Parts: sequence; C-alpha cells; structure tokens
Amino acid sequence: MSEFGLHVTIDASGCNKRKLSSVTLVYDILNKLPDRIGMTKMTLPYVVKWLDKFAHGTEGISGFVMIAESHISIHTFPDQDYVFMDIFSCKDFDAEKAIKYLADAFEATKYEKNILKRGMDFPRKVILSHV
Repeated sequence: MSEFGLHVTIDASGCNKRKLSSVTLVYDILNKLPDRIGMTKMTLPYVVKWLDKFAHGTEGISGFVMIAESHISIHTFPDQDYVFMDIFSCKDFDAEKAIKYLADAFEATKYEKNILKRGMDFPRKVILSHV
C-alpha cells in the first residue's frame, strides 16, 4: 500500500525581515514553485498582508496557491524573523529541492522540516487496460 501523497512543512527562522515583508516575493515564490516541482497551478496565488496578534507593528504576509495536486502556502512573521510554509501534493516531487528553494528564498539561518506521508489507507483503484 502506498501513500496518497507527501505533505512537507517548513518552520524557518532567522530569516531576512525585508523578504518576510515582501508581498511581491511571496507572490513570486507561489507563482513559480509549482512549475519548479512539476505541479499544475490551478489559480494565480492569493497573497495578503495581515497584522496578526504576534506582530509588534510589522504586517506579515499570508499566501496560498491551489495546485491540481493540492496546495502550497506561506505565512510570514517579520517581527519574529519567522515563516511557516507547506506543500501538500498527491504527485511525487523532490521534497528536498523544494525545501532548499523555500528556505533560501527567505535566507533562513535555521529551519525545521517535516515530510509526512498522508493517506496511507487512501483507496486507489487500478484500472487495467487490455491491448
């Protein structure tokens, strides 16, 4: 039995505050990453600034892009030099390449990654064709 897909989470700290505050950067990452990892973007990214309860005056950025294989999201916290990111996909992809790309994009000095196998009991029908 195989999994439905991977869910990669990245908690990155010691990031570049200017990059964490950039709507343009978050949008560009979400717009380009699906193609870089072989996914199919279904929508343009949706990215907003948000002054959350953890902020000390600097708005963070939250962004999301729906892909045919599931989703990619980013949530930045500039005052804490921190970003949360995740990729969930039913299609195989190079998780380490994606993790490095995301950590490097925010110049993270430290990050914790988790690669989860989801849907281990997801029912899959195999359709056999006769030639």
